[in-house]
Amino acid sequence: IGVVSALVALALVRLIGLFTHLFYYHEIAGTLVSPAANRLGAWALAVPVGGGLVVGLMARYGSERIRGHGIPEALEAILIGRSRMTAKVAILKPLSSAISIGTGGPFGAEGPIIMTGGAFGSLFAQAFHLSTAERKTLLVAGAAAGMAAVFGTPVAAALLAVELMLFEWKPRSLIPVAAACAVAGALRVPLLGAGPLFPVVPHPLLPGAALAGALGLGIAAGFASGLLTWLVYACEDLFRKLPIHWMWWPILGGAVVGLGGLLYPRALGVGYDTIDDLLTGRLVGAMLVGLLLTKGVIWALALGSGTSGGVLAPLLIMGGALGALAGNAAGAADTGLWAAIGMGATMGGTMRSPFTAVAFMLELTHDVNVLPSLFVACMAADVVTVLLMKRSILTEKVARRGYHVMREYIVSPLHQLRVEDVMERDVPTVPASLPLAALFARLAELDPVLGRRQAWVLVDDRGRVTGLLTRGDLIRALDELDDDRPTVLDAATRSLIVAYPDELLDEATARMLEANVGRLPVVSREDHGKLVGYLGRSGVMAAWLHVAREEHHREPGWLTEQLNQLRSSRTK
Repeated sequence: IGVVSALVALALVRLIGLFTHLFYYHEIAGTLVSPAANRLGAWALAVPVGGGLVVGLMARYGSERIRGHGIPEALEAILIGRSRMTAKVAILKPLSSAISIGTGGPFGAEGPIIMTGGAFGSLFAQAFHLSTAERKTLLVAGAAAGMAAVFGTPVAAALLAVELMLFEWKPRSLIPVAAACAVAGALRVPLLGAGPLFPVVPHPLLPGAALAGALGLGIAAGFASGLLTWLVYACEDLFRKLPIHWMWWPILGGAVVGLGGLLYPRALGVGYDTIDDLLTGRLVGAMLVGLLLTKGVIWALALGSGTSGGVLAPLLIMGGALGALAGNAAGAADTGLWAAIGMGATMGGTMRSPFTAVAFMLELTHDVNVLPSLFVACMAADVVTVLLMKRSILTEKVARRGYHVMREYIVSPLHQLRVEDVMERDVPTVPASLPLAALFARLAELDPVLGRRQAWVLVDDRGRVTGLLTRGDLIRALDELDDDRPTVLDAATRSLIVAYPDELLDEATARMLEANVGRLPVVSREDHGKLVGYLGRSGVMAAWLHVAREEHHREPGWLTEQLNQLRSSRTK
């Protein structure tokens, strides 16, 4: 999967370069080039419009799943589609994205390659006898490997998988994903070149005062992340109100891109050259303002129109422009340093992936000394966006389709507590020889011990477990038993499914689900006839109640007690 994703990444980069050369310079070449230097004049307006037309037709008559920036579609396939993706998506997604970006679309290549690599991983998984969880692992492995190959960032790609797509942190999924990323990162060297994608002159260790500046920039980037997310979905809502089919929306988005390109040509295309200029401090003053505003507007409108492209590179450009502007305002000698911090903070805040953003910027630049300030800025931006928005730019689209995306990893109490922690210990039992009619009589009289239960454990004369009788068994016994004097054992289940006091709740509940039962007798592991407890649904719920109490119940500390004593003594 790592090999295939690396080759797909190469093909996507070459296609983007091919279409850019073809449409803007009327030549055949596969290298990435900026559309900014074209000499088409006003005719350049028609290029993104034509690209939008082609992408709209491909989405309408090919596959609607090629619309959007890739990662939400991959999340939807994982959460709803049981990690199954089609070969049509694997072919049309990179082609449509290459056309969109090659005709001036202000997008990155990472979203399409994540979707395409994920599609190839899913197709590979579907060729074998695998579970849904295993297909998910291979889908995510392909997606992350594609990102690792495009940017040369295998560690950040693996972290992105953990923070966004895997929905778990387990060796069974992390190891295959990390292996695919490592392979794709290694293959990037012969395919796309060695070294960091955006090399910079390493900075010296930053003083402690730089952390305060990074904190302020991170907060500003957090608010900018919230604004960008709102702008994208406001544009999407605006297009939904149009009285025309969504197939035509990318044409309108392309017209806006074309106008923005006429005003500020550097806002067009994938923008890797612009990122490099920001990191090396070659863009200053009004150029930064023009880049930030133009890129933000055309990117939001084009993305809202449903065309095909990624969000990561545009976020780096806008975050870099914001950071460079902050550096200029503060009189910093090296605006490239603050551009790097702004890039990471904007990426981490908008995507809600601060650890991925930190690792991504380090692998892009190999500038390790910026790590402390970068980490502070990314976490500050994440805090702001968590407070501002319920969801990130990536999960909002999935949520708008009616699905909830859980981004917080917690340890299930079923994996922490044992059966003996929540089981009922003093279990009332029923003699196996008791006539069934006698039990009916006790239930009719609302027996305070047996009447409130849904099932009863049966024991023999020696007190050993012999069966389990449920209310459902009692109802069936009325129709099925022909014996004149049946006992409770005649109506009970004798092939018992049991739990052990020292096993995890997760194992016991899995056994309950597999057998479709709501309760288990708890017996000694050494002596299966010895009853030690009873596990029902209420016991399982008690585990979650235990976690809720630990999270919300606050206990007074020694300082609180001292302050309370001091307050009470003063009132007296």
